[in-house]
Order: sequence, then structure tokens, then C-alpha cells
Amino acid sequence: MISQLSDLSSPAVAALPRETPIVLPIAAMEQHGQHLPLFTDSFLVGEIARRATAELGSAVQFAPVMWLGNSHHHLDFPGTITAAPRVYLDMLGTMVECFLRHGFRRIVLLNGHGGNTVPGQQALFELREQHRERKDLLLLLANYWTLAGDVRPAIPGLTQSQIQHACQWETAMMLRLRPDLVGDFRSAEPVDYGNPFQPAMRASIFPDFSPLGHVGDPASATAEIGEALLAAYAAGVVSLLRRVIAWDGESWSG
Repeated sequence: MISQLSDLSSPAVAALPRETPIVLPIAAMEQHGQHLPLFTDSFLVGEIARRATAELGSAVQFAPVMWLGNSHHHLDFPGTITAAPRVYLDMLGTMVECFLRHGFRRIVLLNGHGGNTVPGQQALFELREQHRERKDLLLLLANYWTLAGDVRPAIPGLTQSQIQHACQWETAMMLRLRPDLVGDFRSAEPVDYGNPFQPAMRASIFPDFSPLGHVGDPASATAEIGEALLAAYAAGVVSLLRRVIAWDGESWSG
């Protein structure tokens, strides 16, 4: 797991330039089907952050992975741990506020779990409103899987159109990262997410569309696909963070 920021003493943090981007990786501790560990999202965002750290060094400071997420929709499956949605939103806002209090101005929530997206966005919007007089704040939430664009043309063997849950893509990355924790994925039946009244957003819990706990086609995963995905996602994170580093401190675009 990432520990760059947590390795520093308080005086060392105080000495950092206040333009230094602070990245808070956020993830989850929740069921991932019959074959992947509960910590899958935290393992994956942690590895992507580790690779980004190796590329960027001290130009960006990464906090440790926040493994507690917004996972109420997985509670029908044993092992899932979740914060209540409003508690989670307030927790994220408080975490970011700590860095604002210490003078940092560029904060990125690097998200590794889809259920965190809405509360994460809301937490940042509320903070921006609370500090509406500030023109020097850059508050971002980024889902790591969106930062690399369409990875399918460059990665042979992908059978899914996008990342899903305990799917081919996540299973492949875990085969590359922690194969010792991957169960019998080859026996997993494909589960299609379907079209739940899209483009409307249907409120749901996970058993509504997958009693098995996964969506997608885990059986077609390989470690080679996993490495290609991890490399692409890490490169996408690095590209975003270079833009954050280069931000002029006041412009709307970056």
C-alpha cells in the first residue's frame, strides 16, 4: 500500500510547497463475487497509486489507501464493511478539509470503487461551497478506470466493453497483482448487467442484477491482460497528476 505521505514527519509535511498535489486514494472492503478477495478495490487502487508514485516521486504526495467505502449495496454478501452514505460523505469532506487547513490547495480523490463516486463528488462540491471565496483551490475526484480512455484497442483478449465488478478486468489485474488470493474464476458464469432503464439511473442493490456477486466474464481473465490494464491505468493517473502539477493556480481549465 502507498505510504509516501505517512512516512513523513509533521515538520516534513509543513516544509512541503503548498502547491504540492495531495492524493487520497479511496476504495472499499466489500464482496467481489465467489473468487476475488474483499480487499480487491483497495489492492488495485493501491497498486496504481504505487506505480504513479514511482513515476512522479515527491512532486505528488499520496496518502495511504482509505479502504472504508460506500458499499451498502453489497451488504447482502458476508464480509462487506461499509460506512453509512452520509457518514462516508462527511468523512471524505473532513479528510480533505484537514489538508486545506494546513494550506494545501490541490487535492485529488483517486477513486477505486464505483460506489464512492457520487458521495465523493458531493463532498468536494460541499467543500467548494464552504470555501467559495477561494480562487486558488483545485478539488478533483477521478475514477482511475476513466483516465486512460478506451484501452480496448491496445489490449488483446478483452471480451468486455468496460470494467465491471469482479469481472474479466478486475480478475485479470488481481491475477497479476495477487494471484494467491484469486479463487476458481474459470468456473464463474458470465453475468450481463443488462439495461436497467438506461439512460435513467435505477436505484439498486447488488442482488437485483447479480445474485452471484459479480458482473462480467471473469473466466476469460489472464495475468497478461491484468498487467496491460494496470500499466494503462497508472499512465492515465500520471497524466492527470502532471496536469494538476502544471496548473497555474487560478485557471478554470487545466
